[in-house]
Amino acid sequence: MTESRKTERHLLRSLHQSTKRDYFARMNAEKPLCMRTAKEYAKEYWDGDRKYGYGGYRYDGRWRPMAQSLIELYGLTEASSVLDLGCGKAHLLFELQKLLPGLRVKGVDFSAYALSSVPEALSSRVEEMDLRQTPWPFENDEFDLALSLNVFHNFPLRELTEAIREMQRVARQKYLVVESYRNEEELTQLQCWALTCASFFHVKDWEYLLETQGYTGDYEFIFFE
Repeated sequence: MTESRKTERHLLRSLHQSTKRDYFARMNAEKPLCMRTAKEYAKEYWDGDRKYGYGGYRYDGRWRPMAQSLIELYGLTEASSVLDLGCGKAHLLFELQKLLPGLRVKGVDFSAYALSSVPEALSSRVEEMDLRQTPWPFENDEFDLALSLNVFHNFPLRELTEAIREMQRVARQKYLVVESYRNEEELTQLQCWALTCASFFHVKDWEYLLETQGYTGDYEFIFFE
């Protein structure tokens, strides 16, 4: 496969928009305490009260369309390899491997709790890893595709730039999703809703950052509209 050119994608946006959010209720719900709790990425973040994070849900196959889109867009086959940076409970990897049983998948995440909840078939394919610690233990171009959904904006600037360069290094094709904003309304709602975000950047600043770090993969912005 050839290395992709940087392109803005819109693969995750519809799934993101399907969730209803009361922005100002979260801002008023002991938010500093909720932020500290969320940043532990433990049970409360994944399966506790909604004010601490995801709020928990029974997996319903919602990642299947995304998996199919990734296979088609990046030309994945049974002989391909995929790295999910911040895989969480690995539902996306689970759907990818259901569609392509021979696909070599690898998932890494900071949260031991999330990794304890991955589908049994993937338990040997995931490991605990802090993406803020570089360099990562992967070879140059080791994977056909590296993807990261809603993780990198949680890093302070120095760790963020290093992670972008590492993602560029370890895979031939890349797909990165981060939270962003285009106007004051979206910035306000992002600040109200976000619990773990450390890098609040306008889309133009994200594009500048990716360019200056030599990132050539695809990217997508999530907005709080």
